[in-house]
Amino acid sequence: MSQPVVTCPECAAEIELAPDTEQNEIIICPDCGVDLEVVSLDPPAVELAPMEDEDWGE
Repeated sequence: MSQPVVTCPECAAEIELAPDTEQNEIIICPDCGVDLEVVSLDPPAVELAPMEDEDWGE
């Protein structure tokens, strides 16, 4: 069985999801480096990850 493939909304690269990818996981586009959030696994879909305030747990 082939791995699900999603398209980066930033650069249109096709990204193969790993078998252990989970919904809401943040992945990085290997082509443009943008952070993507896996919003669905069935069907596979990603969106640009929301930018978090850089408080780093403060």
